[in-house]
Amino acid sequence: MEDIRRGLIMVNTGPGKGKTTAAMGTALRAVGQGMRVLMLQFLKGSWHYGELDAVEAFGKKFVMKQMGRGFVKVGAEKPDPEDVKMVEEAWAESEKAIQSGEWDLVILDEINYAISYGMLDPAKVVEALKKKSEMVHIILTGRNAHPAIVELADTVTEMRQVKHAYEKGVMAQKGIEY
Repeated sequence: MEDIRRGLIMVNTGPGKGKTTAAMGTALRAVGQGMRVLMLQFLKGSWHYGELDAVEAFGKKFVMKQMGRGFVKVGAEKPDPEDVKMVEEAWAESEKAIQSGEWDLVILDEINYAISYGMLDPAKVVEALKKKSEMVHIILTGRNAHPAIVELADTVTEMRQVKHAYEKGVMAQKGIEY
């Protein structure tokens, strides 16, 4: 088998826990190999997560930016225009980062939610991924990954929940879920 080296497009999706955590594990591995990592969180923004403090220790090798306001209302209602505006700004920064050559790994955290909620056009994302710098790796996280993104990706992992402590009334734990 030929030894091919190129930037990969990876998707962490599915209803189970661990999509962002898995992306952060890959980021930690990348930083350990001297790579530069940018993580843009499309919807997160209202909570203070432990990982925000943890990545500060890496300086400019691992940068994490919360680009949203936090939980987004979905369902029968259209998303709040302010949330849509923030997703559009996050996408503009993502496109720039993917093409910049400044980053070895770009994580687009919760982008799949933004797409499935109708806040971001999947065709725009696919087109940008097709034009990415040759050696940049991209991870897209969130449930309900769009079929066009799944088709384009090199690696797709679906997290499946078998059981969760929340079902027994155990609330989110500091250091474990946030």
